[in-house]
Amino acid sequence: MDVTQIPFAKHIGIERKEEGILKLDATNVVQNHIKGIHASAQFALAETQSGLYLQETFPELEGKVVGMLRASTVKYKNPATSSIYAVANLAEAEKEKFLTQLERKGRAAMTVHVEVKDAEAVVTMQGDFQWYIQKI
Repeated sequence: MDVTQIPFAKHIGIERKEEGILKLDATNVVQNHIKGIHASAQFALAETQSGLYLQETFPELEGKVVGMLRASTVKYKNPATSSIYAVANLAEAEKEKFLTQLERKGRAAMTVHVEVKDAEAVVTMQGDFQWYIQKI
């Protein structure tokens, strides 16, 4: 699934910056009252990035599992006044633990860390997105 084609992501303008990285331009659609990018738009970019990261990290699971965001913790660090992009990561040990639990129980949880940065690579938001994934 192309996450940039999810109707909400498409509506606010989430696009691919490069392979594995999503971006959001500072347009009127996502602007807040102080002419920055709204916190909810940054959250949407980060959450979408976490889902894309899981898709790209575990391509062999596509069509075999369903994922749902269970919880998130975010912290806004700096105003986002220009276009932003998101980068996700996951510890290698977490990947193995996830695959083992999924195979054993048919379901597993995993937390993906995401940083949202502006054009100057200043972190505007960071978050942890906990996914619940179950075999279909």
